Amino acid sequence: MSTDPAYFTPTGDGTFMPTVFAQSHWGDDHLNGPAIVGLAAQTLEKHCGSADFMPTRLTVDLFRAARNLPTAVEVRVVRDGRRVRNAECDVVQDNRMVARASLVQYRRSSAPPGEEWMAVGGVPELPRLDDAPALAPFIGSDDSGWTRSPAAHQNVSRKRFYFSCASIVAGEAVSPFVRAVTVGESTSLVTNLGTEGIGYINGDLTVGLSRLPLDDWVLVQGDSHWAADGIAVGTATLFDRKGAFGSGMVTAVANPAAQIDFRNRPFPRGEINYE
Repeated sequence: MSTDPAYFTPTGDGTFMPTVFAQSHWGDDHLNGPAIVGLAAQTLEKHCGSADFMPTRLTVDLFRAARNLPTAVEVRVVRDGRRVRNAECDVVQDNRMVARASLVQYRRSSAPPGEEWMAVGGVPELPRLDDAPALAPFIGSDDSGWTRSPAAHQNVSRKRFYFSCASIVAGEAVSPFVRAVTVGESTSLVTNLGTEGIGYINGDLTVGLSRLPLDDWVLVQGDSHWAADGIAVGTATLFDRKGAFGSGMVTAVANPAAQIDFRNRPFPRGEINYE
């Protein structure tokens, strides 16, 4: 079995056991969003994916905090159409559903005639990969440039996140789709990180993809953050070295009792999760 970092290890009964890499900063026994989102995406792709179809949208509703418990994923096909396919899965722990994901896939085809408006702008400047641990993420902001620790970016400027992806399940390869969705979960980080850390916890994630990423590393750049009455909505754009290929969106609720202030906690250089 691979010794690379992974969020889960398989068990003999078809469930998955979280590893230390799946642990969250929100609570000692909580799992992080990328782990749950990645497991849902990988399971849906494994059971419902097709080379003729593009996995275009994944929405994951995070119903309750996932814990350090054996985790099962239950998949069902909702519609198996000629051009559109829909599937869902439930992520279950201790006989309780902790998350539900829905996947929309479209059959690949030729573009219609004509041209459409597209946002202007190329790929943001990327950090240089150095000799740090291969899976140590980069976080950037307009005010502080790129670093490998989030504390320097507790400011009000635009945020970015650049990461590859740990294995979701030990010994199993990560596909471009799963990588895009898992890294795309950092939409919550780049839109909700402020001067006092992260005080909004996302209750969902939607990732929409026009194509699959071409690179092992994916950049997520915050586009908007709107907040009122303890509720926040954030959007981001996903990039590879060729350009933008998708969008992320999260909704979140204020969680000041568990505020994550990175200035007040150690953050090892080899850490791979910021939530």
